[in-house]
Amino acid sequence: QVQLVEESGGDLVQAGGSLRLSCAASNGIFAITAMGWDRQAPGKPRELVAIIINGNSLTYADSVKGRFTISRDHAKKTVYLQMNSLKPEDTAVYYCNVQWGLPLVSSWGQGTQVTVSS
Repeated sequence: QVQLVEESGGDLVQAGGSLRLSCAASNGIFAITAMGWDRQAPGKPRELVAIIINGNSLTYADSVKGRFTISRDHAKKTVYLQMNSLKPEDTAVYYCNVQWGLPLVSSWGQGTQVTVSS
């Protein structure tokens, strides 16, 4: 199966540390409308972390505002999530989502594990 979206950058980090996640969309993806990140912690529902819509509209979960920054490189079809001041409650599998095409298609990566130790 062709992987259209691929994340990287997950790791084990101490509380207060930083990580940068990357997500690259394959050449098969075109007309990107939105790129973003969700996360899912054990025993909890998946939640939106951050999203860029139409290249300039940014939305963040309240729990990460001021600590996380989402950015996008249009030419590389890549979205980044800079995570600073990490907390143990940020521990989760982080999934990249790309919304693209017409009609709109939503593609997900397989996820990357972020573990924050106290």
